[in-house]
Amino acid sequence: MSNTSSEVRLSPVFKNPSRSAALIEERRLRLLSDADRDIIRLANDPKFSRWLEQIKAIGGCANPVYLSGSTITRDAVTGEVISSYSTATEPGERLAVRCRNRRASVCEPCSRLHAGDTFQLVRAGLSGGKTVPEAVRERPRLFVTLTAPSFGPVHRALDGERCRPRRDAPRCEHGRPLGCGLVHADDDHMVGLPLCADCYDYVGHVLWHAHAGLLWDRFATAVRRHLASAAGISRFRLGEHLVVSFAKVAEFQKRAAVHFHAVVRLDGPDGPTSPPPAWATSALLLDAVTHAATTGYVTPPDSDAYGTERLAWGAQFDARPIHSFGDSDGLSDGAVAGYVAKYVSKGAAETGAGLDYRVTSLDDIRAAAVNGHIRALMGTCWRLGGLAELEHVRLRTWAHSLGYRGHILTKSRRYSTTYGALREERADHRRGDTRPVGGPDAITESAWRYVGSGHTPGAAGLALGIAEDHARNLQLAKEDAEDHAQWEYSA
Repeated sequence: MSNTSSEVRLSPVFKNPSRSAALIEERRLRLLSDADRDIIRLANDPKFSRWLEQIKAIGGCANPVYLSGSTITRDAVTGEVISSYSTATEPGERLAVRCRNRRASVCEPCSRLHAGDTFQLVRAGLSGGKTVPEAVRERPRLFVTLTAPSFGPVHRALDGERCRPRRDAPRCEHGRPLGCGLVHADDDHMVGLPLCADCYDYVGHVLWHAHAGLLWDRFATAVRRHLASAAGISRFRLGEHLVVSFAKVAEFQKRAAVHFHAVVRLDGPDGPTSPPPAWATSALLLDAVTHAATTGYVTPPDSDAYGTERLAWGAQFDARPIHSFGDSDGLSDGAVAGYVAKYVSKGAAETGAGLDYRVTSLDDIRAAAVNGHIRALMGTCWRLGGLAELEHVRLRTWAHSLGYRGHILTKSRRYSTTYGALREERADHRRGDTRPVGGPDAITESAWRYVGSGHTPGAAGLALGIAEDHARNLQLAKEDAEDHAQWEYSA
């Protein structure tokens, strides 16, 4: 009789402890989210610290652009390399740069930077600085508001008062009330919506948006013509005596109609470095902008679809003088610059007046997350965009912005500095004094290409944390500066 022994068979996992640990680790990772697993991957990368430096350098940009390439600066005479940089040693052999999108809904860090640049750009034209002399403070300056006309009554918020009270409770031809006895809050979803959508002039609204840029050009021309006429000189010789400089921002109202806020300034013939003639006063400038706002109009091409339209500015016109520190009759330099900078970072979607992306079909318009008023305006853009007589205004291309195709901020060439100059100044500040001086003694050769954009899930979370820290530090610095200024004032 032979003896038999029972043998315990060990699984391969227990025979190999290292493999067992790896499997346990793999199971643990499966329980984590994609973002958490991605963060672990990034943190284990030998170049993680350098990647973190790149993201901090761009302020936690939400949608960075990645470039690959190199830059070499040589002495033009000897050929000696003065400086060089290559992405060959960077994480992934690429460099992250800002997306520079001005819309906070797309990238809050870049929109904040853009708003800051806008503030500096506008304030420089009001107070001086950034190559603009401080003498501009003493020039005739106005803050002008130009609005669209009425296209039909809409619900409105009136600081605790009733919307549109009517005693006789009249109704339109479609049977809807022409009044509203409700008190709307500013955030009420009814504010800006037509009392009767069937009565509302959607065609006029869209056509006005499509020609708003041309209407502004005619406004500016009319201002110059009025100034020349008042001085008794030819409009074509006005430049020999003065220059009209401006910076304007476009803003969507609650009714989804664009209106403009503009800084208008008078300079001498050499721009900000020279004063205007004595006859070019603030009162004359006010007369000029008032006349231009009340007389200017644009006539779009006639069409069997909508007839004849005459597009002009609305009745809600305002022009206020700008003073260095503000008073009861005017605005201060800082208040005007701050207002313009605050709005310029907003997109159409944030104001409830359209989308931040283009639509390519009526199905896109039907699927858009907007109210019926905005959808009707976008649909009108699409319908009118098919007319041959309106092909030049490209209404279908600009249906997402309700037919408005202008820039949010525009300025005349001599008003102040440029965004490009501000970015270059900021780059110089970051580099310190280490950048080689360009000129005939230095030649720079660059070769760059686009290799991607955006973040992985884990990188997006880390970038968001960096952006929030940066925003918090800016807020603390601002509060500290305000406290210091208040202390100095009290002292």
